Amino acid sequence: MSPTLVLAVILAYFALLYAIAAITSKGAGNSSFFLGDRKSPWYVVAFGMIGASLSGVTFISVPGWVGDSQFSYMQMVLGYLPGYAVIAFVLMPLYYRLQLTSIYGYLEQRFGRASYRTGASFFLLSRSIGSAARLYLVAVVLQFTLFDAWGVPFLLTVVLTIVFIWIYTHRGGIRTIIWTDMLQTAFMVGAVLLTVVLIGRELGLAPGAIWERVESSEYSRVFFFEDGNSPRFFWKQFLAGMFIAIAMTGLDQDMMQKNLSCRSIGEAQKNMVSFSFVLVAVNMVFLALGALLYIFVTEKGIALPSRSDELYPLIATGGFLPLAVGVLFLLGLIAAAYSSADSALTALTTSACVDLLDIEERPQEQQENLRKRVHIGMSVLLVVLIMLFRAFNDDSVIKAVFTIAGYTYGPLLGLYAFGMLTRVVVRDRWVPLVMVLSPLLTYGLDHWSEKLFQGYRFGFELLLVNGAISFLGLLLLRTTVRPSGTLVR
Repeated sequence: MSPTLVLAVILAYFALLYAIAAITSKGAGNSSFFLGDRKSPWYVVAFGMIGASLSGVTFISVPGWVGDSQFSYMQMVLGYLPGYAVIAFVLMPLYYRLQLTSIYGYLEQRFGRASYRTGASFFLLSRSIGSAARLYLVAVVLQFTLFDAWGVPFLLTVVLTIVFIWIYTHRGGIRTIIWTDMLQTAFMVGAVLLTVVLIGRELGLAPGAIWERVESSEYSRVFFFEDGNSPRFFWKQFLAGMFIAIAMTGLDQDMMQKNLSCRSIGEAQKNMVSFSFVLVAVNMVFLALGALLYIFVTEKGIALPSRSDELYPLIATGGFLPLAVGVLFLLGLIAAAYSSADSALTALTTSACVDLLDIEERPQEQQENLRKRVHIGMSVLLVVLIMLFRAFNDDSVIKAVFTIAGYTYGPLLGLYAFGMLTRVVVRDRWVPLVMVLSPLLTYGLDHWSEKLFQGYRFGFELLLVNGAISFLGLLLLRTTVRPSGTLVR
């Protein structure tokens, strides 16, 4: 693809986003920015959440991952379904009953101020690192498809990527994002479906024969029950998927902020249930795309790239397929990445303002200025983290994201589980210590697992292990004295 065409596609896409932002941000204040005035249509939220959940990581990494792991990722995706059911029927009713702006407000009411601040801090750490990893992928692709040809340094590419997001989110926040996410999900899913059809055509397959070719390939195996020590073992991935969904959606301000913007708990639950089943189908399409890409390079005698994340970008933009595939890839990638990153930036701003800076307790005239300054600060933080990710990451980005989640969301999982499943009162001031020690102990178990557990290797179920260690650590902090103002359940 020529740099000029890439630039034209990007500018046209962002012109559309900015037009939506201009319409939806009229008269927006902090209430609109944080919760969309609690007037968001549930079906718009549900459709937009698909793009926010998948992100540029899924768009690039999942197809590339098929070469090493086949369709085993679907075992984790199937585990999402019971996880999303827990969110819809256990967590969301709690959040709505307490009328929360930030979901971490529950921790203050259940445990105390230290637990509240610690939970919010773990979210800020988790989401900022995860968002940086996702945006890193987009910046890398933009670099080699556009900015390398013009001699633009990678740092400037990253800055421009973040600036684009900041421009259309800084006024409307969630009120804008639910609509831009809907648009971006449509672009992303449409791009993948059309790409599958066009690659099938290049392989001489009619649309109806594409799935038969994928199913008969060596890549289509979904279930792995034989080796309990393998990271691909079914129950490892299924349970990991369940708890990843609970932690990375139900305990994540980014994803829950959209649900809290719905008109009622009933509408929010309809959103979550419908979204969960559509997400399973969309992930299967991404895996089918991955199989087709590997089939294509084998039949055409194309050398595989050194990194699996580079396979889809290479085939889509390297002149091996019609130009339309390259354009669709670029649109889909930008849509996938920005539908995740824009809401993440808004959620990071919300959590920092509400949970750490007590914005709601400040004079009205100071609140909007504070929120704008925090929004800029979070944008700068993402730039720094993306550059660090570029310096140190040498693995598949989707694997890196889930590995990071296992360490950073695990303490949140343990803390919420303890709060909702027990009536035990803990020494609140010691909770931060437990939350920090838990990931460290989890890392030690992971590092020595093969020696300690007769060859057993942890996969993404590290999240569950981390949460269990946090839960047990909290039991050691039990006390009979309950801090004033806290609730038991």
